[in-house]
Amino acid sequence: MTTKKGFAAVQARRVLVLNSGSSSVKYQLLDMDDRSRLAIGLVERIGEGTSRLLHTPLTGGGGTRERTGRIADHEAALKAAAEELAADGLGLDSPELAAIGHRVVHGGLRFTEPTVITDEVLAEIERLVPVAPLHNPANIIGIRTAQALRPDLPQVAVFDTAFHTTMPEYAARYAIDVGTADAHRIRRYGFHGTSHAYVSRKAAELLGRTPEEVNVIVLHLGNGASASAVAGGRCVETSMGLTPLEGLVMGTRSGDIDPAVTFHLKRVAGMSVDEIDVLLNKRSGLVGLCGDNDMREIRRRIDEGDERAALAFDIYVHRLKKYIGAYSAVLGRVDAVVFTAGVGENSAPVREAAIAGLEGFGLAVDAGLNAVRSGEPRLISPDYARVAVAVVPTDEELEIAGQTFALVERLGRTVPGQAEPLGQINK
Repeated sequence: MTTKKGFAAVQARRVLVLNSGSSSVKYQLLDMDDRSRLAIGLVERIGEGTSRLLHTPLTGGGGTRERTGRIADHEAALKAAAEELAADGLGLDSPELAAIGHRVVHGGLRFTEPTVITDEVLAEIERLVPVAPLHNPANIIGIRTAQALRPDLPQVAVFDTAFHTTMPEYAARYAIDVGTADAHRIRRYGFHGTSHAYVSRKAAELLGRTPEEVNVIVLHLGNGASASAVAGGRCVETSMGLTPLEGLVMGTRSGDIDPAVTFHLKRVAGMSVDEIDVLLNKRSGLVGLCGDNDMREIRRRIDEGDERAALAFDIYVHRLKKYIGAYSAVLGRVDAVVFTAGVGENSAPVREAAIAGLEGFGLAVDAGLNAVRSGEPRLISPDYARVAVAVVPTDEELEIAGQTFALVERLGRTVPGQAEPLGQINK
């Protein structure tokens, strides 16, 4: 059942979350009554001859199903995903589906919160393509395809950059000519915002306090990696900038680097701008240093005495320490340092090494607690530590679903029995 203008009635409690990449679509269907997952899936290598769909229903005891063969485009990918969901009785035509939530990487300065997607909103996301050329085009394709499949259903954009729009101007601006910066939207936006928002909030819960009461440093360490300083629930600093290239050492990205390196490579090595772009984004970071971007493999090589792997690890950890120290200074008081994402949640050696030597900051790691593997939020610092060190598994899909559902539910209740017109929201 839906209300006027396509907003789902209160009894529609499910949200489909879509994360559209350049050649993949990840999806999850969640029931917001108990925040449980009903199904998860991945369509990868879209447009190639060896496309694959993996679909896992999480109710009824069914196992993962796999489809192989060419999936031509994102429309075909979403239709295939919809067929798999329908086979489990979870089709996109279900009256229980309240909305579709889309991960959108770049929202610029305009979008500071989840936003129902209108033609105007979609046009603005398109205008941001020059500052997110690898991400926003794929997000737009996913949105348009989902709109075609369910034109009657609210589609909500949740922006990676939104959480970081609370940064003060002195933290967000680069020290370059203001006119040039403003003309070309050059500033620090930050990314992984849904993860930083979720993890900082969960860290406060772990400490038994409200987000407004705590200052937290969040280290989101995956193949892409970023740090944030969160004061009272608001981001005041983050490591990624205009693009996701700035900041920490990552799997294939360099992170912080002297900008003059690009001029040097062009003048001395004769490299083109595109070649330098590929170097810094795809052939740098851990893979550039030692040939591997999998931390498990790097640790295995270190255990076997591999010096290149050991140096790559040391460079990675050194950058982490610099950011922990810098963000401690920015916050003034730190209540917790929190590790999350693939490396942050699973690599005990990274956590131990990043905190080692920071006892003067009130930080310490308990070896026994750090060695425990768990999918639950947990403290890994000893009782005597002045600052808590924690591991909090991130859940970006749940965060997107929660923000999507809260928005649609709020708008659906604006006027009893009907919803606010789409064209009037988010203005």
